[in-house]
Amino acid sequence: MAQAETRPILRLNNIEVMYHEIILVLKGLSIELPQGGIVALLGANGAGKTTTLKAISGLLKHEDGEVTDGSIEFMGEIVHKRPADELVRKGLFQVMEGRRVFEHLTVEQNLIVGAHCVKDGGNLKQRLEMVYHYFPRLRDMRRITAGFASGGEQQMTVVGRALMAGPKLILLDEPSMGLAPMLIKEIFDIIKLLHEEQKLSILLVEQNVKLALTIAPYAYVMELGRIVMEGPSEKLKDNPDIKEYYLGLTDAGGRKSFRAIKHYKRKKRWLA
Repeated sequence: MAQAETRPILRLNNIEVMYHEIILVLKGLSIELPQGGIVALLGANGAGKTTTLKAISGLLKHEDGEVTDGSIEFMGEIVHKRPADELVRKGLFQVMEGRRVFEHLTVEQNLIVGAHCVKDGGNLKQRLEMVYHYFPRLRDMRRITAGFASGGEQQMTVVGRALMAGPKLILLDEPSMGLAPMLIKEIFDIIKLLHEEQKLSILLVEQNVKLALTIAPYAYVMELGRIVMEGPSEKLKDNPDIKEYYLGLTDAGGRKSFRAIKHYKRKKRWLA
């Protein structure tokens, strides 16, 4: 259990998720995120990482998906049957993969959209100033149409839009996708600063395993809808199974599955 001494802000208890009432995607998934912590969720494409985030944020129903077993707790309340807009008002915000800006709106208008369901609308200017403090480049671009911004600037915009909602927990889905290395470092430095200064809790889904294990002190590894490994990031960095799973290739050039690696090693020990 991740940092059990701290009461978790988020807890998934043995959840199952099904699409179209027939496709089982998550199979008894359990994870925890401590209050004010950062946890990484790792895994290859198709492991179920994005489905996990959508189950938490209430977006599954828009894709004919449903949590069919288990429970999701946010700040001590069962929330997996709550609508997405209610969860945003409670402080849970998902930053989806693909830098989904409103392309026809300006950068600043995109940011303001993030505050539309916040009760203290009078603090709009203050919230904008906070975003511009962390992302000074957005201040210079605030009147630029978001569709003409670069990939890195769009990623800053969607993270800034999440901040405008005053979140307690942010679900970050592949924030480094498609960005140049220098921009990735800049954005992750800001994410780390936001965590430290704003005390944000962050669940991070990220394909860049080395980067994810650097920023998150604890991580879970998923494969085919299940957790196959978890632990402190420092230990996972040096774990030979993790190295082989993410970096190793078979003789035929294909990536080995995590389960295949563990099965091979158990069989080797048995034959020895």
